Amino acid sequence: MKFEKRILCIGAGFVGGPTAAMIACKCPRYRVTVVDTNKEKIAQWNSAALPVYEPGLDEIVKEARGRNLFFDTDIPGGIRENDVIFVCVNTPTKSFGAGAGMAADLQYWEKTARQILEHARSPKIVVEKSTFPVKTALAMERILNSRNDGVRFDVLSNPEFLAEGTAVRDMEVPDRVLIGSRDSAEGYRARDVLVEIYANWVPREKILTSNIWSSELAKLAANLFLAQRVSTINAVSAVCEKTEADVTEVARIVGMDGRIGPRFLNASIGFGGSCFKKDILNLVYLCRHEGLAEVADYFEAVVRINEYQKERFVLNMLEAMFNTLAGKRVCLFGFAFKANTSDTRESPAIYVAQRLLEEKAEVVVTDPRALENAKTDLKGLAGKVSYVKDPYKAASGCQAIAVMTEWDLYRGLDYGRIFKRMVKPAFIFDGRNILDHELCHEVGFNVYPVGKPGLTHFA
Repeated sequence: MKFEKRILCIGAGFVGGPTAAMIACKCPRYRVTVVDTNKEKIAQWNSAALPVYEPGLDEIVKEARGRNLFFDTDIPGGIRENDVIFVCVNTPTKSFGAGAGMAADLQYWEKTARQILEHARSPKIVVEKSTFPVKTALAMERILNSRNDGVRFDVLSNPEFLAEGTAVRDMEVPDRVLIGSRDSAEGYRARDVLVEIYANWVPREKILTSNIWSSELAKLAANLFLAQRVSTINAVSAVCEKTEADVTEVARIVGMDGRIGPRFLNASIGFGGSCFKKDILNLVYLCRHEGLAEVADYFEAVVRINEYQKERFVLNMLEAMFNTLAGKRVCLFGFAFKANTSDTRESPAIYVAQRLLEEKAEVVVTDPRALENAKTDLKGLAGKVSYVKDPYKAASGCQAIAVMTEWDLYRGLDYGRIFKRMVKPAFIFDGRNILDHELCHEVGFNVYPVGKPGLTHFA
């Protein structure tokens, strides 16, 4: 079959795989290939057990795989054979040298840029799909255009705005698709190629174009605004607990203000995932570099409140359970950073598990999708950790349950049955405020939500 376009995604992770699958599903006339150096991950994409869990992803992969969607490890061949290249590599926070703990680690990005430079034999449109610091495109342009053989490279910014757990829906019916390009005739031509790809299923009015620097910054700014709302309501939750106010009622009242709205006003143990913390610290680093100290402090406070919320959750557990957790079994209900994903990156559960182990507690982890990632995240920690998929079995013999992830599964469990098999007095710490607290209290639990008065059986 002759394909109209040949598209490559470099990076087979949470961005590259689903993005490629959606393009292939919606554009059967295009050939889409995903490449990665990780042979095991590519083998999983070619199997029935995908390395990424997202509702609906299995279906679109199965529909397109082998028809016009392919997964391979041949990166040089992919670069040579394809015309549009999406760069979907990891950009973690730097852990060494200048900017450690804040700046983005761009070693994988630069390696990819140099691979494209080495193996390309014809003009390419290179699309930044991963989240990059502002002005990264300039560095990529300088690397790619260091050749003098006439091969042209056009760099575009096309940040993803996916929420894990709803990524397939977010791609299929997006709020917007953003494409940033250079303000030049060549940049506009490259931009129009990408617009045409998305226009196969996205209404034109939802495809936004901008200059390339606005596009790069918009992604970071969007995550800042979302994380800021989470940290704000979590800070309010601490006040609620001291004043016997109810954070759910406060959030409902505030959210009815048309200028604010209700989304991202759910008090919880804190945000996680691969984006919020990393992107905000990226902005903090940029601001400090540009001499904007006050702005940097303001942005950094969003992250500090998130860390404070996690520590406050553990200290509340410690205080409620008679100021010692040593030798007590605590079951973590959920380990993924949010429901409907297997992703555990920056999950609050990691921090809570580490702190519980420091307090000499025994930790039991249960999660319907993320147990393997949990084992990796907690590997090597001193202390006793076990992993049990069945929540009823996991909670048996424990003194406390801590709800870490808002899986619907946990809302519908028989907590009377669970209570009978736990050590008394039994506690529930609802880090996501998803349970029926009155019902759990009635069956015998001492219940501690976030931002609400606890329900206890103590005098």
